[in-house]
Amino acid sequence: MKHATGWGTWRISLIMAALAMVGTAPPANAQVKPGDFITPENASKVQDLVSPGQFERIMHGMTIKVVPTERIDWPPPYKDATEKYSSQVRLTPDHRSLVGYVAGEPFPIIDANDPDAGSKIMWNVAFRPISTDEYDLRWFDCDSVYWGRNAPFREITDIEVGHYAGYNEVGRTEVEPIPIDPDFQKTGRYFLSLLYPVLAPQSDRGVGLIKFRYADPTKDDASWTWTPGARRIRRLNYSILDTASGPQAYDPNHYEGFSGKNENYDWKFLGEKNMLGAINVVTVPDVRCPTDGGASHCPDNWEIRHMYMVEGRPRPGKFVSLYQKEVMYIDSEADFVMANDMYDRDGQLFNSYTSWMHYADRSEPGARIAIYPFKREFQVGSSTVNVQSGFSTVCYHPSMDAPSRDSWFINMGSVDRDWFTPEAMARAAEGGHAVGGD
Repeated sequence: MKHATGWGTWRISLIMAALAMVGTAPPANAQVKPGDFITPENASKVQDLVSPGQFERIMHGMTIKVVPTERIDWPPPYKDATEKYSSQVRLTPDHRSLVGYVAGEPFPIIDANDPDAGSKIMWNVAFRPISTDEYDLRWFDCDSVYWGRNAPFREITDIEVGHYAGYNEVGRTEVEPIPIDPDFQKTGRYFLSLLYPVLAPQSDRGVGLIKFRYADPTKDDASWTWTPGARRIRRLNYSILDTASGPQAYDPNHYEGFSGKNENYDWKFLGEKNMLGAINVVTVPDVRCPTDGGASHCPDNWEIRHMYMVEGRPRPGKFVSLYQKEVMYIDSEADFVMANDMYDRDGQLFNSYTSWMHYADRSEPGARIAIYPFKREFQVGSSTVNVQSGFSTVCYHPSMDAPSRDSWFINMGSVDRDWFTPEAMARAAEGGHAVGGD
C-alpha cells in the first residue's frame, strides 16, 4: 500500500510538470498569435483550431480575441485527493464503469495508445475538478435567437431560472461528509442535480427538473419534472433527456457540454490537439455578442489549450437518441467540455455547444460571499446552436440582471440532499425561489 501511494505521488508530480509545460508553451499553430482578432473575414486562420460548429459560429459573426496561454491549476483539495486515491482506480472488465473510485481525478495519466483512453477521459469529465461536493448557480437566464452576421438582436424568448444546482455523494473533497456521503451506501447515487424553478416566461413559471445519477451501470438516471399547469410531478424516460423542450436549444443530457450517463455510450479517443478555447474570459457576467445577433458571447478572450477529442455514440439498445454521434473537445487541464458537436442520424452536423469559462478566486468581481483561497474555474457562459437552422440559445451564468453579484456557490455547503426531491421542486414552484423561499 505504501508503494502504491508513492507511485501515485510520482505520477501526479509528472502530470503537473507536463501541464505546466503545456501552460507556458507557445502556440503550436503559427497561424494565430496573442493579439489577433478573429472575425468572419479572417476565420480561415482558426479553422483547424476550433470545432466545426464553432467555425460556423465565427462565419455567422462571432469574434475571438486571441490571448496568451495560461496554466489552469486544480483546487488543492482535488489535487490531494487525486494523489491519494487515483492509483486504486480502474475500469470494470467490460471497460465501461469505475472500480475503486473515491475522490479526485480517476485517471490522471492518459495514454493515447490505450484502447480505453476515451472512456477514461469521460470519467475524468464526470468527476472533474470544477465542483466536487455541491454547487448552486443562482439567477441565470438564457436568450433564444437566430444567428446572423451583423444581425440585430431579436429575442424569441428569455428563460430565467432560480437555481441550477448539484450535490455529489461520491468524490467530495472540501465540505463534510468527505470523501463519500454515507447516503451513497443506501441509494447508490453518484450525484444529484436540479434546475428549478423557472421564473420566466410566465407561461412556464414554476417548471423544474431534478435528476439522479446511479453508480449501477444498468440503472438509468431517475428524472422528474414539475408541470405547473397540471400541478403534478412526472417521471421522465431517459431517452427524452436528449431532446430540447420549448423554444430553446438545450437538452438535459448536454448541460455543461455533456451530462449523459457514460455507460450508455461507446467512447472513442480521436486524438489530442492544441486548439482555441474560452477558458478564462475577462467580463462577468459575460457579454452578448453584438455581431452575430446575440447568438453567442463575444468578443471574448480565447487561448490555445491542449484538448482531448472524444467521440461518443449511443450504445445500441440502451436508449433512442437524436444523435448518431457527438464529438467533444475537452480541456486536458480543466477536464471540462469546451465544445461538443452533435451529429444527426444522417451524419450531418446538427447542434453545437460551446463553453465560456472564468478562472479566479470568485465567480465575478462584485462577489462578496463566495470567495475562495485559491483560483478555480467557473462556467460563466454557454450556448447551443442548431447549425442547420441557426436557432441558438445563449445562457448567462449568472444573469446580467441578477439581484446579487454572488452567483456561483461551489463547495460551500450551500445546498444539501433535501433540495433534490420532487416535493422540494414542487414547493419551489408553488411559492418560493427555492426550498427556503430565498
